[in-house]
Amino acid sequence: MKIGIDASRANRDFKTGTEWYSYYLIKNLIEIDKENKYILYSDKSLSEYFLKDLNLEENKHVKIKVLNWPFKFFWTLGRLSLEMIFSAPDVLFVPAHAIPFFFPKKTITTIHDIAFKRDKRLYGGDVVSFDSDSTRGIIKFFIKILTNGRYRLESSDYLNWSTKFALKRAKKIITVSNFTKNEILNFYKIKSEKIAMVYNGYNNSLYQKIEDKDKIKEVLSSYGINQSFFLYAGRIEKKKNINILLEAFHSFKEKNKESKKKLVLIGNIGFGYDEFKYMISELDLFNDVIMLGWVEEKDMPYIFSGAEIFIFPSLHEGFGIPLLQAMACGVPVIASDIEVFKEIGVDSVLFFRRLDSNDLLSKIELLLNDSVKKEELIIKGLNRSKDFSWKKCAKETLEEIKKL
Repeated sequence: MKIGIDASRANRDFKTGTEWYSYYLIKNLIEIDKENKYILYSDKSLSEYFLKDLNLEENKHVKIKVLNWPFKFFWTLGRLSLEMIFSAPDVLFVPAHAIPFFFPKKTITTIHDIAFKRDKRLYGGDVVSFDSDSTRGIIKFFIKILTNGRYRLESSDYLNWSTKFALKRAKKIITVSNFTKNEILNFYKIKSEKIAMVYNGYNNSLYQKIEDKDKIKEVLSSYGINQSFFLYAGRIEKKKNINILLEAFHSFKEKNKESKKKLVLIGNIGFGYDEFKYMISELDLFNDVIMLGWVEEKDMPYIFSGAEIFIFPSLHEGFGIPLLQAMACGVPVIASDIEVFKEIGVDSVLFFRRLDSNDLLSKIELLLNDSVKKEELIIKGLNRSKDFSWKKCAKETLEEIKKL
């Protein structure tokens, strides 16, 4: 059987959740399945480290196909569609939402979350960027005509359209949590049996509890971190609820004037970033908030291990891989009380009311003052993280592919 996979997200340079999902799922699928042939489609040549991980010399059953496309947008809908018309595999697997216009009968895709259905305000800007206003205007016009005025160029509209299209056309849908599966069933007309739930994993060979304090100190120092700190890792955007985190941290500094603790934010910037920069300035936190941007994965376990507390305040998530990464590194976790975090974290996470910065502050103070509670969370987190791995995710995904 020929299994084609959209590897474009896995090949991105600065990866976040869905990109890491694509990357590690592909890596593990080709390791555990030597019977089927794999074709990896990409919009550009694969990166050096991706090729190294794929180990093509040993994995002769894997073929790379670079599908060139003259535009910066709609590669999946355009170029991948053309490939499916003229040279379709037996099965097409798309690891994130959008499937091409044309596809084989056996097409399976993963839908990670549908937060855009809950709150469009958390999604801003166009789905793609354009070099000129005229190009933007033309594309916007054609989208309006083709969809009879129902959709625009905004991210939330594109996500809604591509999700509806995938739900209707794909033979099978994978979700990464029961929460996301239930959300889909709540918002869209689709039969439950068409959806399979397969939990995400994390890189358990990398994210581990690190005892080498000198190495932790060395890595932290290379990023300008020389004091005790609270950590957040994820995109710097509105749906991550960064404003509540900043408010809570500001209150902490106001109550503890002598404290030298820092707040470290790791992640690519997204919608709402300017608002957070303004907040940092207005709250006079410029010297206390360290924004590192995107950090290479090899350094992340050391930063996690050096953190006093990991805080994940999101308003919406489909899963939340950083929860697992933090727990696996032996860091106590405070997270917002959203349903999916309770599903993944269970009793190994300390939850706060998502819109209440005072409640977040109280949870921070609890862990700083109660060493027994802190150690209890660390132990539970280490145990809970063992329930997840990319190999397990790949095995269960392969089973769903075989059922098609």
